[in-house]
Formats: sequence, structure tokens, C-alpha cells
Amino acid sequence: MDKIVIEGGKPLSGEVRISGAKNAALPIMASALLTDGWNTFHNIPDLMDIRTAKKLLKSLGVIIEGTSETIRLNAGAISNFEASYELVKTMRASILVLGPLVARLGIARVSLPGGCAIGARPVNLHIKALQDMGAEVVLKDGYVEARAKRLKGATIYFDIPTVTGTENIMMAAVLADGVTLLKNAAKEPEIVNLAQVLNGMGAKVTGAGTDVICVEGVERLHPVEAEVIPDRIEAGTYLIAAGITGGEIRVMGCCPSHLDALVEKLRDTGMVIEPIEGGLKAAGNGRIRSVDVKTMPHPGFPTDLQAQMMSMMAVAEGLSVITETVFENRFMHVGELMRMGADVQIQGSSAIVKGVGALKGAPVMATDLRASASLILAGLAAKGTTELSRVYHLDRGYQDIEKKFSALGAAIRRVSGS
Repeated sequence: MDKIVIEGGKPLSGEVRISGAKNAALPIMASALLTDGWNTFHNIPDLMDIRTAKKLLKSLGVIIEGTSETIRLNAGAISNFEASYELVKTMRASILVLGPLVARLGIARVSLPGGCAIGARPVNLHIKALQDMGAEVVLKDGYVEARAKRLKGATIYFDIPTVTGTENIMMAAVLADGVTLLKNAAKEPEIVNLAQVLNGMGAKVTGAGTDVICVEGVERLHPVEAEVIPDRIEAGTYLIAAGITGGEIRVMGCCPSHLDALVEKLRDTGMVIEPIEGGLKAAGNGRIRSVDVKTMPHPGFPTDLQAQMMSMMAVAEGLSVITETVFENRFMHVGELMRMGADVQIQGSSAIVKGVGALKGAPVMATDLRASASLILAGLAAKGTTELSRVYHLDRGYQDIEKKFSALGAAIRRVSGS
């Protein structure tokens, strides 16, 4: 199994280009199920989850061309309506085919995703919404089976903002009969990106980016050519990297407006972050100051940057409180950071982080995607050598991370295991 080895203590400098957002690309790829003909999508990242999504769509009968940043998908002859457990179990976002399949074919059979290392992400909100739209939904043998001759517009209220739930039902509603209102909808930029793609196909979606989305159903959609937004979580990880190493880097190809909550916190630490043409410039400015962080649905501080921010607070001056409100069990990286000398105490949904002078390199193990990134950042700032195992988590969400950090001057390499 591969490892990533880091010799820490080197300030980063230079320029890094941000890849397309995985969390935008996955629902956009699923949206191809709604149309006949060739859809063309640009800025698709080369990640394990994208490869899994391709396998899943191909298993449904979708023809896919292209292997680089641009791919073409044709769902004109869907031959299957079942997403098998063998594919769904490796990527929870596979549930995103449920809404499009029911809308397009009137039937879907999708495996329940199963457990999640960072806490439960129940699909009950997806199921209830489809039932409200007239679908007959049953749970049988670990699968969600949904049927509807044609979905009906309805007013859907999500008990909590759910990103995949909002995306799934938004895709289902574009071919429904009548108007669907999604209330307490998630507001992430990835949802706005999906709405733009759907409208390019001829859908009538308004309000994306607010907590009320209106979808007026249409008879049919047509193929589209569209671009995936840049990955705000990848961009945020590199901004934090500049601060934790005391370096100065240019993060290019990002969308600064997607990073407002993070940038505000990083400036509070003493970092200098300035907009430049095509991105942001970020620089450490002496020892960083501690700040408190509370994760919230967008536009609040993203849960997907909580672990990375904790690594930074581990070497900051002072005491910080990091509170996780989105997912339970998302402090699994704490034990590994403590192996490197971090001073962290967990109190319920909060982590009390007392900054130490420096972290020390150690063998550590990744527990999930964002925890992996946090340990990379910790290793970059630590004295000595850090060996990170179970790096397959990283490959799900960060394209060429060791190559990008190496280009910024980090002493980092991937070591292939047996």
C-alpha cells in the first residue's frame, strides 16, 4: 500500500493551479442521465471517485469518451436502472443517480450507501422527497427501489440542509409534472453549478444558492456543454498550507467568492491573503494566531476544511476551540495529530487546541479524505519525517497532491508499497 513521506519544515513558495471540484463534477456527471445525446463536461478532475462514477454510469448503459479534463457522456440508450452495491459501497455520492433515473425511466434500484467514517449521512431525506413527488419507494434487500410513471411537482421541506439531497431532488424535479419547491435547500456553490448545467439543458431552475429553489418541470431536456467549477476545498487546503509553513504561494484558478468564510478566518490568524488576477495570493506572517472555528452549512465555515484548520491551530499561538456541527465523528484525525505532538482535547462536539511550538514528524494513518489532507499539512510544518499511510483516501479528492506540493518546494514523495 502506498505511503507519502514528508520532510517537514520547508516554507512553501510558488504557484499551484486548482483542479475541478469533485463535489460538483459528480452530480453534473449524473445529470447526463436526464438527456439523450452527447453532453460535454470540462474541468473534470482525475480522481478515484470520478473513476468510480464513470464505472457506475457505464454500468447503467452510458457511453463515456475522454479520459482527461474533458469528457463526453451519452445516455441515449440506458440499458439498466440498477446501481449495484459493489459500486455504491465505494462512493456514497453514487446515490445521485437515484433522482435522474426515476425522472427519466420511471424506475430506479440503487443500493443503500452503507456506513461512513465521518458519521451518518442518511438518505431518508431523498426518499421522503421522492415519495412527496408521487414515487412509490420501498427498501428491499439493501436497495432503494423507486417507481413513478411521472413524478409530480411538490413542496419539499428538508429537515436539515442536505447537499446530495438537494442535488438529487433538483435533478428529479426538472422532468416532473408541475412546479417543485425545495425549502431549506443547501446553498453550496456546487449546487449552483449543477443548476447552471440543468438550465443549459433546458430546465427551469431558479433560486439555486438560496434556501428556496424553484423547479418548473419540462417535457424533455437536451445535451449541454458545461464547465465544472474549481474545487474550493482543494484551494482552501493550499491557502492553509501557506500559513502553516510560513510560506507564500499563489493559488490560481480558484473562485475567491467561494472561500469567504475561510479567508476571513485566515486573515484573523495574521495571514496576508490578497486577490490577484486569476486567484489568490496567501502568505504566512510570523507565528500564526489562534482563532475559534465553528463549521456550518454554506456560506459558513466548511466542514471539509475543519481538519486542515486544526492542523494549523496545532502550531498557532494561543488556545482555539474548533466546533463541528455538520458531521459527528469528524475528529478522527485528532489522535494522529497528537502522535505528532499536538495538544488537543475533545469535549463533545468541540476540540480544544492549545498551540505548541512545533510538531514532530511521526508515522501516521489517514482515516478519511480530509483527515488525510490535515496530516499532510501537519507533516509539512513538522520537524523531521512524517510517513502517512492509507493514502488511498487522498486519491479520492486531491489530484496529484504530492506533485503539486513538490512544485511548491515541499520535500514530499509517494512511496509505492507491495
